[in-house]
Amino acid sequence: MSDLSNYRKSYEKSELLETNIPEDPMNLFHRWFYETEDLGVEGEVNAMTVSTIGLDGFPKSRVVLLKKFNEEGFIFYTNYNSEKGKAIANNPNVCLSFFWHSMERQVIIKGIAEKTPETVSDNYFDSRPDGSKLGAVVSPQSEVIPSRTYLEENLKTLEKEYQNRAIPRPKSWGGYLVRPVSVEFWQGRPNRLHDRIRYTLLDNFDWKIERLSP
Repeated sequence: MSDLSNYRKSYEKSELLETNIPEDPMNLFHRWFYETEDLGVEGEVNAMTVSTIGLDGFPKSRVVLLKKFNEEGFIFYTNYNSEKGKAIANNPNVCLSFFWHSMERQVIIKGIAEKTPETVSDNYFDSRPDGSKLGAVVSPQSEVIPSRTYLEENLKTLEKEYQNRAIPRPKSWGGYLVRPVSVEFWQGRPNRLHDRIRYTLLDNFDWKIERLSP
C-alpha cells in the first residue's frame, strides 16, 4: 500500500476576495483563464473534466478540451453516440471542472448541457485538420472494438475514399453547450484556509455570490 499522507503543499500565490470579483462568473472565468494562459506553464489551459451520470447510475468523469466560452456558457465537441453523449441525452445535468496547478486555482461548474445548432458543429468540424475529421468518422466512440488494427485499417480505407474530397461531419458528432447554473472558484491559500467563492444563478441575469468555508 502506498502512503501519501505526507504529500503536502502550501498554497501562497494569490487570493480571492469579494472586493475584487465581478458580478458575473463568466467575467471572472475569462480573467482566470487568460491569466493562466499568459503564464505559459499549463500544457493545455482548456483541458477540463466533464462529469456525467451514466445510464448505469454511476457518475463518470473524463478530460476533454473546451473549445469556446462566452456569456452563454461552455462548448465542447464529442460523439453523440458515445457513453458521455448517451448519458447527457438521458440526464443533461453535468459538471465541468478545471484545475490550473500553476495558478493554484480550480473552477467547478454545474450546468445543463444542450446540443449546439448544426451550423455551429459544422463550422467547427470544417476548421479541423483532415486527420481529426477522419478520426471522428472512423471511431465508434465508447463501443467495444476487436483491435487497434481494426481502427487503423478502417482509417486507411477512409483516407482513400476521401482523398481530394471534402470530409462531411457525421450527424452523430457535434457540440454541446453547457449553460452554467453554479460556478465555484477555488483559490489555494496557506494553512488549507482556501478561498471558495460560489456564484449561483437566480434567474437569467442575476447571480448570488457566496463565500464557502474551505
